[in-house]
Amino acid sequence: MATVLERVQKVVVDRLGAEESAVVPEATFTDDLSADSLDLVELIMAFEEEFTEGSEALKISDEEAEAILTINDAVTFIKSKGYTD
Repeated sequence: MATVLERVQKVVVDRLGAEESAVVPEATFTDDLSADSLDLVELIMAFEEEFTEGSEALKISDEEAEAILTINDAVTFIKSKGYTD
């Protein structure tokens, strides 16, 4: 099974069309991966969809989403909600 990082990277590559080599833990969504505000909303929704398992839905509030600036931030947040590698 893929790790949380690998799953986040796949979502980012799929949604932003980013090169896989650019989607590293320290990459910022806006500066390094050229995501705009609409892209960020779509990414948050895609993360929620990717990490919803059965009746266990991942929910990311607007306030929480504002703190997710890098790939590593997304991984750390998702792991904080109980998702593991």
